[in-house]
Order: sequence, then structure tokens, then C-alpha cells
Amino acid sequence: MKSFIRYFLAVLLIALGIMLVLSNIGLIAFDFNAAWLYIYPTFFVVIGCKWLLDYWKRRGGSWIFGSLFLVAGSLLLLDRFEYISFTLGDIFKLWPLLIIYVGFLLIGRKKYFVTYNSKDENFYTDKSQKSHNSSFFSVGSYEYTSPNWKLEPMNLNNMAGDFYFDFSKAFIPEKRTPVSISSLAGDVTILIPEDVPFKVHASVKAGDIEVVGKNVDGINRSLDYETEDYEHAVQKIDFHIRLKAGSIRIDYV
Repeated sequence: MKSFIRYFLAVLLIALGIMLVLSNIGLIAFDFNAAWLYIYPTFFVVIGCKWLLDYWKRRGGSWIFGSLFLVAGSLLLLDRFEYISFTLGDIFKLWPLLIIYVGFLLIGRKKYFVTYNSKDENFYTDKSQKSHNSSFFSVGSYEYTSPNWKLEPMNLNNMAGDFYFDFSKAFIPEKRTPVSISSLAGDVTILIPEDVPFKVHASVKAGDIEVVGKNVDGINRSLDYETEDYEHAVQKIDFHIRLKAGSIRIDYV
């Protein structure tokens, strides 16, 4: 995402510079204030399309924020071309989209409840382990897809945003590694090799959960799952995921 934004801004600056040069030598008439009214809605549309595309390709992204930016940007552009009347101050009028999002999250597949009565373990009890923490007041997405990225104990908190992990590219230490994720709204996507033991406790207030083919959906849902070889494994991962609204997916890769 960062590289995409960088390239988009680079192209925007190049185009802006060319237009300013042509304007200064009298070849075209260019008004930056008028152009800005078209630039930032276009940016909203591009970012929205990028997030939606990444989400459908399971590369992170977010269908919630992607569709919100796409709708807002499209309405602003329609206003600029005088098809409708819609300004930046009218974005708050899109709040009913939240109801639509919750409705889509409630539409799911057949319920499949899985419960394991294994002994619960506390997260982050090993003070000798270094933890990766984040602030609850942050907004944005987390992506762990770099080759050979190092897995460490994590405590990720977010108001809104998505989380995407590809553990097939990770260096996983030979110990129990806790990963805790908490967010008000967003999606969590985890890809994990079949030979990596793991345990997960996942819960959502409104949304759906799917763990290696087992799923639940609706209101106030939770799912607990543990691989058969987890108990005696040396290299293993403990997931504890809590969302108010969104989806949680763990798939084998």
C-alpha cells in the first residue's frame, strides 16, 4: 500500500508540474484551486479500488473502507461534473452504509460450531519475550508479507483497519508465540502452513469467523480451534482475536 501511494503521488506531481509549466508559457489555462476539486475525489476513488482489489485477492485491503472511499469519491466527482449536489461536508450523510455493512456481515454460510475444552493459557505471561504492541487509537492496516519476516509476540490494537498475515513467509521461532489482535471494525486474514501447529480463540460482535473450513457467523459469535499436534509441539502460535464488526479468516497455504 505504501509503495502504491508513493507511485500515485509521484504521477500526480509529475502531471501537476507539466500542467503548471504549460500554463506558465501560455499554452493552457490552469487553475490549481479548480483542479484540486477533482484531484482529491479521484484519489479517494483510486484508494477505494486498490483496497477492494487487495481484499478480493486476499492481499490485505478492506472491502468496508474500500467501498466507503469509492462511494464518497464517486459522489464527489459526480458533483464536480454537475450531475448531483454533494460536497465533502456531506460525507457524514453516508452513515447508513454502516448498517449495510453489518447486514452483509450477517449474511454467511451454514453455521459450524467448534469448541475445544483445552486448558486456557494466558497471553504475554512470559516477560522474557519481546512484544510488538500498537495503540488502540490507531487507524490503518497491518500487513506481514515480507520474505522471512520475524514472528515475535504481538499485541495489536486498532480502532479500524485490516490485518493480513502470511506465515508461509515468516521465520517462526521454536517456542509458543502469542498473537493478540483487537479492533472495533476490520477484517483479519491469516495464511498459515499446514505443518505449523496453532491454537485460536476468535470472537466477533457482528460478522463471521472461518478457521480452516470451520465457520460461524451472526451476532456475538466465537470459535475456538486447536490443531491436533499443538499440545506437544515446540514451535506453535497462539491467536487471540477480538473484533466488534468484521470477519476473521485463517486458511492453510
